[in-house]
Amino acid sequence: MVKRDVKRNLKTLLSERLSPEEVRQLYKSYDIIGDIAVIRVPEHLDKHSRIVAEAIMETHKHVKSVWKQTTPVSGEFRLRGLELVAGEEKTETVYKEYGCVFKVDIKKCYFSPRLSYERMRIARQVGSGETVVNMFAGVGCYSILIAKHSDVEKVFSIDVNPVAVEYMRENVRLNRVEDKVVPILGDARQVIEEKLRGVADRVLMPLPERAYEFLEDALKALKTSGKNFIHYYCFEHATKDENPLKKAEEGVSRKLRSLGVGFEVVLGRVVRETGPNWYQVVLDLKVEG
Repeated sequence: MVKRDVKRNLKTLLSERLSPEEVRQLYKSYDIIGDIAVIRVPEHLDKHSRIVAEAIMETHKHVKSVWKQTTPVSGEFRLRGLELVAGEEKTETVYKEYGCVFKVDIKKCYFSPRLSYERMRIARQVGSGETVVNMFAGVGCYSILIAKHSDVEKVFSIDVNPVAVEYMRENVRLNRVEDKVVPILGDARQVIEEKLRGVADRVLMPLPERAYEFLEDALKALKTSGKNFIHYYCFEHATKDENPLKKAEEGVSRKLRSLGVGFEVVLGRVVRETGPNWYQVVLDLKVEG
């Protein structure tokens, strides 16, 4: 997260170059991934993108490139459109989190620094000797944090994006967790069906766009007897009179009951707000054997 005094300095710089109304209308948050910053700029303020980028580089001296997000995250590989605004034309960087190092190409792989707390929250739950299946592992952040901060036995880390899996393999080497994290290229459904049925004490589903349709596959990965946890992520739309956690729980309940599965929602939390009335939600589910 960007520190409060840094935000104030950025706002001061922008106030010297833009009108008060323009400053007010700019998005308040931006991502810094290693030495790269990613910003979003309202369409009617697009002409001021360079001013915003230069102000960020003045505020964060280590930032070498500023890219503007031009499309939402979408597609099978969860990628977003990016346009260089200022600095070096580079999209590969090294990001550090909780003592771990992650190399990533932000244009070719999905990555969000905003999930830092959530990744560590999961890592701290993993018990000694557990086997974990991460169905949508990306460049390996959840998996490697688990390997470094728990006494896990094995983390099978699946992703369908070949570039992400190559970065995952490199990140596994960089963090020296080759004995615990197993990168696997492939579709999670097929990989579980062919190789990972009944192996997991815990399954991670950090693909909020599509996790619902993979719930049955997550169940197949669980052991017939064991701790049997699923960490389920989804996006929920909720007005001010609605509870996004309740809506998420109702959806999962319908699905699991239709499959004849007993379960308990151990914890539900809003991970972050992703847009007006849109929320990313996680449910920690304990499934009956």
